Amino acid sequence: QVQLVESGGGLVQAGGSLRLSCAASGCTFSSYNMGWFRQAPGKEREFVAAISWSGRLSYADSVKGRFTISRDSAKNTVYLQMNSLKPEDTAVYYCAAGGWGTVPAEYNYWGQGTQVTVSS
Repeated sequence: QVQLVESGGGLVQAGGSLRLSCAASGCTFSSYNMGWFRQAPGKEREFVAAISWSGRLSYADSVKGRFTISRDSAKNTVYLQMNSLKPEDTAVYYCAAGGWGTVPAEYNYWGQGTQVTVSS
């Protein structure tokens, strides 16, 4: 069974940086597309970034130029480097696997999430 565990969330001031990690187990990591989503209180879960098994990258317009998704297949880990953080980036960030695209329903597996809070 596939398990995803996020880490690296925390409190940071606007303009700062944070790196999230998602460790995967129970699957052939290199064969899965991986994505990051986020959800703020009272709002729908939204797409942030994705990386395919072949290395194709996709980003939401709101984070282009600021966030970078990457993966280390040897460590079964996907990362989200977040720079120039804004208060509107505040949300619970979720790692997802087994899908591709911007729709949450397309993904089969999810982590429990990690809180990111950006202060003004």
